[in-house]
Amino acid sequence: MIEATPDIRPLLAVLVSFVAAFLIVASYRSPNVREGWTLVASLAKFGIVASMLPAVLDGAVFEWSAGAFLPGIGAPIEFALRADALGMLFAFLASGLWIITSFYSIGYMRGLDEPNQTRYFAAFAVSLAATMGIAFAGNLVTIFVFYEILSIATYPLVAHDETAEARSAGRKYLAYTMFGGGVLVLAGTALVYLLAGNVNFTAGGIAELANADPGLAMLAFFLLAIGFGVKAGIMPLHQWLPEAMVAPTPVSGLLHAVAVVKSGAFGVSRVVLDVFGPELVYNLSLPFGFTAGLVLSTIGAITLTAASLIALRKDHLKRRLAYSTISQLSYIILGLGLFGWYGLVGALLHIPAHAFMKLTLFFCAGNIHVSTHTDYISQMAGIGKRMPLTMGAFTIASLGMAGIPLLAGFVSKYYMLIGGVRMGMNFTPVAYYLVGALLLSGVLNIAYFWPVIYTAFFEAEDAHDAKPLVDFPLGGESRSIVAATDGGRGDDHAATDGGHKDDESESDDDEESADDVDDIVADAGDADDSPSDAEGVDESDIPDADLDDLPTDEEGVVRPDFAASERDFSEPAERVDTGDYAVDQRPSDADVPFGPGRGGERGETADADEADRAVDDARASDAPQRDAEDDAHDADTHGDDHHHGGPPAGGWEHIAGLDALRGRESTWFTLGPILASMTLAVLLGVIPYEMGFLELIELIVDTRLPEGVVRP
Repeated sequence: MIEATPDIRPLLAVLVSFVAAFLIVASYRSPNVREGWTLVASLAKFGIVASMLPAVLDGAVFEWSAGAFLPGIGAPIEFALRADALGMLFAFLASGLWIITSFYSIGYMRGLDEPNQTRYFAAFAVSLAATMGIAFAGNLVTIFVFYEILSIATYPLVAHDETAEARSAGRKYLAYTMFGGGVLVLAGTALVYLLAGNVNFTAGGIAELANADPGLAMLAFFLLAIGFGVKAGIMPLHQWLPEAMVAPTPVSGLLHAVAVVKSGAFGVSRVVLDVFGPELVYNLSLPFGFTAGLVLSTIGAITLTAASLIALRKDHLKRRLAYSTISQLSYIILGLGLFGWYGLVGALLHIPAHAFMKLTLFFCAGNIHVSTHTDYISQMAGIGKRMPLTMGAFTIASLGMAGIPLLAGFVSKYYMLIGGVRMGMNFTPVAYYLVGALLLSGVLNIAYFWPVIYTAFFEAEDAHDAKPLVDFPLGGESRSIVAATDGGRGDDHAATDGGHKDDESESDDDEESADDVDDIVADAGDADDSPSDAEGVDESDIPDADLDDLPTDEEGVVRPDFAASERDFSEPAERVDTGDYAVDQRPSDADVPFGPGRGGERGETADADEADRAVDDARASDAPQRDAEDDAHDADTHGDDHHHGGPPAGGWEHIAGLDALRGRESTWFTLGPILASMTLAVLLGVIPYEMGFLELIELIVDTRLPEGVVRP
């Protein structure tokens, strides 16, 4: 075991954002000062972590301890922070990306004029403090404490909108991660302490566990792996993650693509590498020739395949990205179960690779929402000409997620594929099935990302082919998503019901109604010319009107009124909700027109008529057919009087590349972080070793595998 050097920097890395949270709250009256503290804290945290990196790459370990606080049957348990190579991998990644996300948060929150921004930035700072505690935790008890703090700190971020849906998502998040995963981690920690008398992280595993009862050791392993795996979104314990997409996009980006979900994957990494060790995980046998490691990899393979298939059906962009996250995190879980150098290197390298790519994708989704209020893929036809830089970055990150060469996703998946093949050749043929799952998932990645790219760049908004894999009938359907000039949508029926079977019958009814009116007008015209014929008109043919009541223009010519009631054509048409029309159940990141924080702008209480208009507008918007799991929610709680997805009347504005660089596409507070994270994803795919991540990962794996299985 490497001798640790006492150092206070691991503690400072945790405390700096705790202090920043207090300063942010104290500066609530001055947004510029408040956000300045956020940026200063993120830079300070990254500087502290980066200052330890060169020495850690040389094999040093820095440790700070508050002393023993839990004496027991074995070694005393300390509250210790330990900056080793594995912890540095996670801390360096999360602290660096906090800087990018802080700039993005400023542009996003101000762009939508979100309420409760002080609480948002303070909770964000506390969440990063907990993340550093997880990264630098020296034992299972310390990581458990910060694991639970992270769950509590991120609840206000998930429930930020304070709608019934947001609060429900927050409660589900706590139920799964704190009361579910946290309890399992605590139980596993207690069992490890009973078996080994020690819970300190040790490179290669705690030696005493190798001599413990295999059945109890197996139980302890799965309690810990599943407990941490809840935050990593392993199926069937994943449902909190799609629900949490109701949070603002910066939360979805950093906390649900880097800090929160990665803390789960990192926890599983600690269990495999520093509690049980890769060799013991492979040797713990189960019936039918399976080992603990193969079971872990099988869970990952099932999750990544199933989540990819579900992602194919999601029309809401953030929900598609949420299931993509579940799938991609399972690559890490799968790789950790591959006994061998290549498999473990690929698993750990996928932690930063996925972070850079998924952060780019979430940032793009948020930028689209801020700039166009568009959340659904079926409303994005032609949006590439309106947001060329954003959709270009989205395309590059999507290709990386699919494993295209020269991008970050290719390198990590390449290592895992080699690891699976070598494990199949040298240890067990079951590993070949894992290789097949990796290849299948790559194909599915292309299947659920390509429609987004194709829709954005290669389809016109006035002749959009609604794809069958996003809640539309097999074969798709041609439709227009351009807003009508009267404030409604062109092709009101077809564009709102997502391809219901009633479309054809409704169209026929409309044609019949038009023919009837034409006949009436013709008869009325004849009546004017020949008064004697007027007596022969059967007034029963004229619906809801007498002949004399037909509307005429200034010259006396009959002009039929096609509206059944008076309507102001400057406003969207009213729609009766018969249950056939989709309602935007999930206005992700919506600028909620009610609740705390709106008193100064909209009055202390919302006017009932204004709320009704907001609901009507939400119903009149061109929302695709909602997901099945959304049906139980009440649409009336999510009215947004400015939330209209899709292009405006006349189609998207065309913004050239140079104009986009000048800031016409969106603010650089959001566009800059998008391009920065995309660049990191490219660099990690081209020069992974020079960026420091691959060098750090090789050091981690070399010190945790037995001598016979070290680097080939």
